[in-house]
This record gives sequence, C-alpha cells and structure tokens, in this order.
Amino acid sequence: MVDYNQVLKEIHEEVTPVLSQGRVADYIPKLASVPADKFGMAVHTLDGDIYTTGDARENFSIQSISKVYTLTLAMTYIGEEKLLARVGREPSGTPFNSLVQLEYENGIPRNPFINAGALVLVDIILSHCRDAADTIRSFVRERADNPNIDFDPEVAASEKDTGFRNAAMANFLKSYGNLHNPVEAVLDTYYHQCALRMNCIDLAKSVMFLANHGVSPWSGKQILTRSQAKRINSLLLTCGTYDAVGDFAYRVGLPGKSGVGGGIAALIPEKLSVSVWAPGLNPNGNSLAGTLALELFTTKTGMSIF
Repeated sequence: MVDYNQVLKEIHEEVTPVLSQGRVADYIPKLASVPADKFGMAVHTLDGDIYTTGDARENFSIQSISKVYTLTLAMTYIGEEKLLARVGREPSGTPFNSLVQLEYENGIPRNPFINAGALVLVDIILSHCRDAADTIRSFVRERADNPNIDFDPEVAASEKDTGFRNAAMANFLKSYGNLHNPVEAVLDTYYHQCALRMNCIDLAKSVMFLANHGVSPWSGKQILTRSQAKRINSLLLTCGTYDAVGDFAYRVGLPGKSGVGGGIAALIPEKLSVSVWAPGLNPNGNSLAGTLALELFTTKTGMSIF
C-alpha cells in the first residue's frame, strides 16, 4: 500500500531546491509575472481518494494541457478516421510552435498537441457547435466536477496580443484548406482554451476518464470508447511533451500533457491520475521541477505504465 501523503511530502522537499532553475513563459506577458517558486501536486486515485502537497489548490493557466480536452471533443464529433485525415499522430521532433513541418507536409500538422494540430481541433469543434469556447469550458467543468472553472480574460488577451506565430500558423493552415472556419474565430477560441484556469486537484480529476477507459469514475458517463481512450493515451505518451517526449517517457514513464503555464497532467490507466504545477520551464517548454516531481513519483511508488 502506497503512502501517497508521505510520497508527496518527500517529493516536495526534494524538488524545492530546483524550483528557481526553470524560466517562466515570459513571451506571454501575463504568465511572466507568476512567481517561479510555486509548486503544487495532486494525486487522484480510481477509488476517489485525493492527496495533495504545496500550492495544489491555487489556480494557474493550463495552456496546452487544454489540448487533451479539445482532442477528446474533436474525436467524439468526427471519429478517428476523419480526424487522422486532418491531423497526424507522429511525434514532431520540433518545438510546439514550429511552422517548418507544415509546408513539407502540405498543411497536415504532425500531431494534435503541437499548436498547428490544436488549431485544427478547434476548427472541428467550431464546425459542430455554435459557441466553441463555451462548449470547451463546459466540457472541462464536467470532467473536473467543478462548475467554477473559467477562462482568465487577461491571459486570453495577452495571448492574442502576442500570438503572431499562431496567427501565421492558422493562416497557413487555411491556405491548405485545413481550416474550414474563419481564422479569427479559430484563434479567439484557441486563446480562450489556453487561458483556462484550474488547480492541481481540478487537473487531476479532469483526466480521470482517460485513466478509466473513457468513463467518468464519479458519474459513470461514457466520454470515449475504450479504444478511443487508448488512442489518446498513446498520443499523450508519444506527443504530449513536445520535442522532449523521449526524455519524459524515459524518466517518468507515464502518458502526460504539459503546458507552458508550468502544469503537467499524467495518468496510470486503471489506477490514478497525477498533476503537478511548477511555473519554471526547461528549454523544451515543460515544467522543469514538475518533470522531476513526476520522475520521483514513479520511482518512489514503483508505478508506471512500463
């Protein structure tokens, strides 16, 4: 029997000295003001138990972790076959905001978790609902069982003011016919989804359906088929941490998704989900202390998918 409280206490103590070594995402002005010494972590077991340490109840900007939810929605709207015709499933090997591969690959993003792929996911959602941002927010609230989760309007505005590369990417996708809706509508929704604010407990709860073969543990609602949940978990393992997926799989051994707000959500199917927040990033855009914390978690508990 794992003593999660003790494990989290030890992890918190061990990662504290490295919190100052990462660099916050200063290219988004609103995120640049977040203190780099913040650290929170939460574990949510399939039995419903929750364990936390540090700043686990403090909200932060989840950024690209939101792509897990939009991938889930897009897959439920159009199915795997049609989705894969517009977005690939291979690791990119390039930074999350790179434009290089799009031209070589005729406007088909390498995977759903790089920015270009996420823009296509938003476009799919826009084609199937009137208010895509509200649909995404409602979906996240249901998955986290928290009706108070919302967008941070200042972060969304900050993203829009500095989102020149994303705008270029969206227009490039449009030129290849891989965006069906107006570019501005796609970008506005994308900036809002990235500006969702949650805490570590919310985040861990929100991915529990992926740890439970697509079924929400507390409501019993089937969000995805068992096969679809497997597909998304495999993409999390191979593409969820940008061009550091090999290192993350080697060190941590869990499917996970990171965001430049310093959060990471990871899971062990049929067991638990675990989330961490530490704003200082490594050169790949993943939380430096958060990656170490998850490595320590799988080492101390002896649990991973391998």
